[in-house]
Amino acid sequence: MPHDYPTLFSPITLGPRTAKNRVWMTAHATEFSTDGTFADASADYYAERARGGVAVITMEAMAVHPTTQPRRGVILAYDPAVVDSYRTVAEAVHPHGTLLLAQLWHRGRQTDGIISRLPTWAPSAVPDTVYREIPHEMTHGEIDELVAHYVRAAEYAIEGGVDGIEVHGLAHGYLLGQFLSPATNHRTDEYGGSFENRMRIVRRIVDDIRQLVPADRILGIRLNSSDGDAENGLTNTDWVQIAVEVESWGAIDYISTSQGTYLDRMQIYGTSGARPAGYEIADTTAITRAVSVPVVAVGRITTPEMAEDILASGKAQFVGMARQLIADPRWPEKAQHGHADTIRPCVGSNWCVASFARGPLACIHNPKVGRERAFHDDDTRTRRSRTVAVVGGGPAGLRAALTASELGHEVTLFEQESELGGQVGLIAMADSYGEWSGVTDWLTTQLVASNVKIALGHRATADDLIGQFDAVVIATGSTPIRHGWTSRHPDRWVAGAPLPGSDQWNVYTPAEILTGRADIPHRVLIVDDTGDRQAFVTAEYLVGRRHPVHIVSQYPQLGHAFADAHDLPFAFGQLRRAGVTFTAGTEITEIDGDTVTLKDVYTQELSTLTDVDAVVLVLGNTANDSLARELDGSGVDVQLVGDAHAPRRIFNAIWEGEQAARNL
Repeated sequence: MPHDYPTLFSPITLGPRTAKNRVWMTAHATEFSTDGTFADASADYYAERARGGVAVITMEAMAVHPTTQPRRGVILAYDPAVVDSYRTVAEAVHPHGTLLLAQLWHRGRQTDGIISRLPTWAPSAVPDTVYREIPHEMTHGEIDELVAHYVRAAEYAIEGGVDGIEVHGLAHGYLLGQFLSPATNHRTDEYGGSFENRMRIVRRIVDDIRQLVPADRILGIRLNSSDGDAENGLTNTDWVQIAVEVESWGAIDYISTSQGTYLDRMQIYGTSGARPAGYEIADTTAITRAVSVPVVAVGRITTPEMAEDILASGKAQFVGMARQLIADPRWPEKAQHGHADTIRPCVGSNWCVASFARGPLACIHNPKVGRERAFHDDDTRTRRSRTVAVVGGGPAGLRAALTASELGHEVTLFEQESELGGQVGLIAMADSYGEWSGVTDWLTTQLVASNVKIALGHRATADDLIGQFDAVVIATGSTPIRHGWTSRHPDRWVAGAPLPGSDQWNVYTPAEILTGRADIPHRVLIVDDTGDRQAFVTAEYLVGRRHPVHIVSQYPQLGHAFADAHDLPFAFGQLRRAGVTFTAGTEITEIDGDTVTLKDVYTQELSTLTDVDAVVLVLGNTANDSLARELDGSGVDVQLVGDAHAPRRIFNAIWEGEQAARNL
């Protein structure tokens, strides 16, 4: 079928197999497993991406040894119990013509022994900057044991019916990369010192697996194109040398590239503000031009246009995606068949990364992730069409309206403002989070093209709804709190008097700042009681307009609530470079003109700040649920979603909007 991306959708030889196109889903954690084997949710998840047109899937990184178990949801590739679960995944993926690969991996020092209850292993006893656990320096016998475990894991994967093996551990600063880098390998034996010695363990693993892997199966390797830190890691020149050496062994069929170590995880999975789209391509190109085997490029490749340019210009032979295919598993199908404008964009929020730190994988605006089978079964059930009102055009309301329409209901969306999007647009006012508006922009575009009636500038009342609709979804959002008290004083939040001075003319909420409604004076103090991104977004917006900014928070660490997304160091760094001052462990007790009284939450010591021209209170929001309460008992079928239910995150709003539509 004709399309605008001829290289992207052309087949290519991959060792003994043929990939039907150039779209490669690269490995990423899912945490669907509960017992070290692939769960039914794993098979459904990978099958959905195969159904969407992906040519090659490298499954999540799988532990090759008991000493590398960073989380409970990791697949244990060294356990024979994994074999049958491989077969389940392969049987789900193969009918779609997609190649399935197993990625074998050991994290080395970049983990801890909390789950395994074992020491971590490394070439030398050098701790990781994130985990800070002093590792055990591997003996010769343990190196032999590790090699044997890589081979055993490969044997189980082949027995389970996968199409090939990807050796991981070189990239991202994991164990094999720790052997390669002089910064982390201080050995003086045959596994340290010279380039040949540092490569020795990798060659042993690759050669031994190649002898095991049948001739009709693929063997590849994942390595960095740069560690991102020339002083404490390997440069692009070093990795080109490594790639050339690995290819010279005559054992591998492809090279999959990535970047970074835990010294800077934004090199591994850069967020929208931290790394631009395609940020790894220049370094990947150097490897591509130095080897003859196919190379997989990654690095926030999100659009078919970018993918086609990379491939057509010879910078790589495959484009690898993880987060974009989490957001929209039908990316290849949509691009190939002329529907690229309907692709749900990855906005680089790293909600996926944050989610698997606590549980199964999730996407900020694709609610089906990890629940593919349940959603498919629900989509096919018979429903009666209902007339539905959705009140509120933020992420929860947009998702509810769109899904309800797709399920056959007659939907009217009421929004009191003149445009759709809700508070997501406020986040996007800071340059680092500009892409986040893609969540509601995409929903709005899909909604406009649907049969939903949209009533802008209409504040819906109970009279508009009672007797007029079969069901109502209330998605009226939330309003910033401005009473001034932190959560250390719960007794003052409802019945107590406002914090002295919090009603002054120069005290604002983030919404007033980011919408441009405030006439902001010069020096600004931000009081953060959430620990989330709001204070950072507001500060970035203000320093971009040349305001000196000071952030205080009662917490011992600012930004702790978004630390799991791993962009906190980036957020701190850019604000510090812009001159922002941070004071932790401090709360505000009074605002008097341009003087603010602060209290150390640990010592109770008071101090004052003078010449504070404006105070911004980041205290959280209160739910706008009055309409829902008014409708309570009226006989109307009402569902309350998103911030109107309880102020939380974009993810929660999207999820609840989706669920509300499916519950109609």
